Amino acid sequence: MKPEDITQIQPQKMSLNLRSGEAQSFNLTFKRAEDYPIDLYYLMDLSYSMKDDLENVKNLGTMLMHEMSKITSDFRIGFGSFVEKTVMPYISTTPAKLLNPCTGDQNCTSPFSYKNVLRLTSDGNQFNTLVGQQQISGNLDSPEGGFDAIMQVAVCGEHIGWRNVTRLLVFSTDAGFHFAGDGKLGGIVLPNDGKCHLKDGMYTMSHYYDYPSIAHLVQKLSDNNIQTIFAVTEEFQSVYKELKNLIPKSAVGTLSANSSNVINLIIDAYKSLSSEVILENSKLPEGVTIKYQSHCKNGVVNEGENGRKCSNISIGDQVFFDISITAHKCPKNGLSESIKIKPLGFTEEVEILLNFICECECHDAGQANSPYCNNGNGTFECGACRCNEGRIGRHCECSTEEVNSDDLDANCRKDNGTDICSTNGDCICGECVCKKRENPSEVYSGKYCECDNFNCDRSNNMICGGHGECVCRVCQCEANYTGSACDCSLDTTTCLASNKQICNGRGTCECGTCKCTDPKFQGPTCEICPTCPGVCTEHKECVQCRAFQTGEKKDTCERDCSYFNLIKVKDRDELPQPNQAFPLMHCKERDANDCWFYYTYAINNTEKEVHVVETQECPAGPDIIPIVAGVVAGIVLIGLALLLIWKLLMIIHDRREFAKFEKEKMNAKWDTVSCSLPLI
Repeated sequence: MKPEDITQIQPQKMSLNLRSGEAQSFNLTFKRAEDYPIDLYYLMDLSYSMKDDLENVKNLGTMLMHEMSKITSDFRIGFGSFVEKTVMPYISTTPAKLLNPCTGDQNCTSPFSYKNVLRLTSDGNQFNTLVGQQQISGNLDSPEGGFDAIMQVAVCGEHIGWRNVTRLLVFSTDAGFHFAGDGKLGGIVLPNDGKCHLKDGMYTMSHYYDYPSIAHLVQKLSDNNIQTIFAVTEEFQSVYKELKNLIPKSAVGTLSANSSNVINLIIDAYKSLSSEVILENSKLPEGVTIKYQSHCKNGVVNEGENGRKCSNISIGDQVFFDISITAHKCPKNGLSESIKIKPLGFTEEVEILLNFICECECHDAGQANSPYCNNGNGTFECGACRCNEGRIGRHCECSTEEVNSDDLDANCRKDNGTDICSTNGDCICGECVCKKRENPSEVYSGKYCECDNFNCDRSNNMICGGHGECVCRVCQCEANYTGSACDCSLDTTTCLASNKQICNGRGTCECGTCKCTDPKFQGPTCEICPTCPGVCTEHKECVQCRAFQTGEKKDTCERDCSYFNLIKVKDRDELPQPNQAFPLMHCKERDANDCWFYYTYAINNTEKEVHVVETQECPAGPDIIPIVAGVVAGIVLIGLALLLIWKLLMIIHDRREFAKFEKEKMNAKWDTVSCSLPLI
């Protein structure tokens, strides 16, 4: 079966008759076909950092053909490569570097922007042969010119060989990307024109046009039904995942350092993309809106933007979409318009012809020259007069020559003012005929067209806050709402504190918001008190006196502390836990004897309850024997130390005295010798 004979979406063509304000609905069915043909184009970064990856890709053709044969019997594969724009500062433009941009003894090919090496073919061996002849090139900066290559692959369908089947583009790189505006670094200021510029397989205008923007790529990929698979290294996963969120029907896979896992990556990404269907429509005529509701597998129903898609669709699964189209006004020319709805990534589409009904059928049954229209001055049709030429008015009672009469205009001025019909209408036969707005729900009214239903006060960008009706520029609020914009709710449920009191009994509820009257309290329900003692500290003395007959309030306990019910428990495990349906606080306090006691404080409806552990945890008394022994030992050690110090000082003193004695002794001997000399 030829690809064009396979139908996955029904109906293919239909016509709708639209009357202003009335929605027309229809059902669209999508069924994923088995053995659907696939075209896959492998676009590879051939900068020097991808050298080891190229070796593994050289055998990709036959291996991928084998694996894809398990999915479809009609598979074709193509190959292209890219590096960077061939101008400074992206590459070196010295003659030697233009011939061989690599350093050392590496043999690299001249730099280029994008090259279509092999158009789509079913010959895997040819893929291996041509890819095996490719050589690595090089550039100066880290981001690559991949966006230029993607644009050419998308728009050069005849050169690539795309068929009207599933189109997959595998983008393989280990670097980031340049986008619109980066071309200014190289003096390139002309925006990308989104047209094909391939000559002999080479992109010839990289030096002339800037890189495409992401939005431009999204448009061209969508127009040409191309689903993109980004096979990138771990380092740039986050970058391309953000890019994936901007490009519908795209996927990101983690490429190993040498691209050895590229086949599994492609298979997994294809299964992910093909299991999801997302509907998109062409540009709608002015005043026309469209709504989607999807009925997916397992009874899942989605609406709004999610109503456009269904996920986890397997081969043979059938999903349904309810589509509603509404015309809010007739087009100016009244002619029929055509729109298209298609699933992203698929070539099939639904063409819908919109016929606008701007006249009522009752026009055909009109009564010409009816006596109801001022004695035959018009045709009575659809309950109103269509006046003959030269006559105007609701009943064609006036001549056009009388319209500008001052007497008639005076009847159209409010309070003898200067504005005719409050500038919101025309004075016809002395009566104001109010202007009509583009939005039929917006209406001028009143004898002088002084009223309208769209100039009332707004709240949350809605007239009368969405809680009232605008009547003559004044909001008439629904029950439980008040204020000039009906933005003040009389409902007090938002003001209820955790104790079920309005604003915790410390404020007033105004327009659904608490206004705290006690300056110490704040918060949405006046329950936060930064300067107040904690709940535990507040009730400590009363719990202590009632449970243990101690503390500062033990003498006034019955008078001051009877405001709660006291319940004693044996140990801490029996205390209530915070998962109760009422507020509960766990407390741990210490008394004057350094004993700890544990309790909980809770407000159950209006009853205050305190659960307290009946025994306190007091510290054990000191062990006297070790203390005495330590003191005695300390005294002995200090005495010994003092004795040793005294002994040391005495030794030092004795030695000094001995040295002094020896010195004096020597002096005494010298004197003796001197005196023994004989006298002459």
